[in-house]
Amino acid sequence: MTRARRWIAGSLAAAALLLAGLAVLVSVLLPSDEQLAADLGGRFEKASGIGLRIGAAHWALRPSPVVVLEDLSTAQPQPITVRRIVVRPHLSALWTRRIAVDTVEIDGAVLPRTSVRAFRGRWQADDAAVVVAGAWTLAEIPVEHVRLRDVVWIDRRDIALAYDADVRFDPHWRPREGQLSRPGVTPPASLRIEREGAKDRWRTLIDVGGGTWNGNAELQELDKGRLRLTAQLEPKNVDVGALVRSFGRHSAVEGKLQGQSAVDAEGDNLTELVGALHTRTRFSIVPATLAGFDLARMVSTGSGRGGQTKLDSLTGTLDTQATEDGAILRYSGMKARSGALTASGSATVINRRLDGEVAVDIVDGVVGVPLKLGGSLDAPQLSLTGAALTGAAVGTAVLPGVGTAIGARIGQEMDKLLGNEDAKKKQKPR
Repeated sequence: MTRARRWIAGSLAAAALLLAGLAVLVSVLLPSDEQLAADLGGRFEKASGIGLRIGAAHWALRPSPVVVLEDLSTAQPQPITVRRIVVRPHLSALWTRRIAVDTVEIDGAVLPRTSVRAFRGRWQADDAAVVVAGAWTLAEIPVEHVRLRDVVWIDRRDIALAYDADVRFDPHWRPREGQLSRPGVTPPASLRIEREGAKDRWRTLIDVGGGTWNGNAELQELDKGRLRLTAQLEPKNVDVGALVRSFGRHSAVEGKLQGQSAVDAEGDNLTELVGALHTRTRFSIVPATLAGFDLARMVSTGSGRGGQTKLDSLTGTLDTQATEDGAILRYSGMKARSGALTASGSATVINRRLDGEVAVDIVDGVVGVPLKLGGSLDAPQLSLTGAALTGAAVGTAVLPGVGTAIGARIGQEMDKLLGNEDAKKKQKPR
């Protein structure tokens, strides 16, 4: 088995199950529906170590070969369920003991993240090959067309999102063309890929947030079969609020985004590629609105919770890195302008919790008010650190107005010089 085939066999366990049905169908000389369901469930459990219940199984050779499985569920606390699977093999391939499928259709699946992760390390590539092939051989294109409808992914925060997909394959499991979309979302959210010639390079077309995020993606095979995915994309006129709402989230920023994105990931298979996905986007949003706090009120009164901040522009760089515990977002080089105010800073978001620092310049680059960014993406908070507050009070006594800002900056520098006494107190054992 080639490295490319091993990659797909190990990562697409569901497809392996479907193809296994074809081997069972012929190898036991046209079983009954009950025998087919029992055999598939047994082979699945032997390969993965997790039981599978199949509510009903049907097969037919005329007018064209078809295997239909209904009401599938895994034996897990939160089971993976599938309403209906239809496999349409090529009849001519069956007579020559080759696995060649025209179409696989999966309708109404629910995939809880925890349950899917339970298969990691269980379903091995070689096990899948035995289940699928046995005494059979794979055709040059084992599966030509995969169609998914109403496949729901439940993430670590129990947010359920439905997807549709349609993919056509070339040899070595390379997609010729494909589309992934969020059904019922307005404005549309979809990803389309189109292979460019014989190379492992795809034109990538993304419609989201009323704008586009188009470019090209490329897959390279490195030493020992390791894979590397790279992409260069260009977001244009993407409504940030609509983009985030398309995936069941709330955005603290509103406005239309422009920029440049780079994507890269390395892994031994598709699962590892997704798990190691890294993106870097240089962006600008003109104009922009920050929800959750009033920046001008924060500078003047020391309290800016609630309200909103209208910005002339917001620019910066966003790095995202997929991890076992969710994506880490790092904002750097951020700069915001709002009338006479200019703010710069950086922030990190983990599990939607914010941690960062912002300096607000009353006169660009001259007087800075240091602020602490905290809270969450749903409820961001700005505040002054303890040392900065002390400096602000001293500055106000000497020179009201501008003295407050200067004193705050002095307080921040003293805070750094003394090694951040606030942080030391937090770390002190009780």
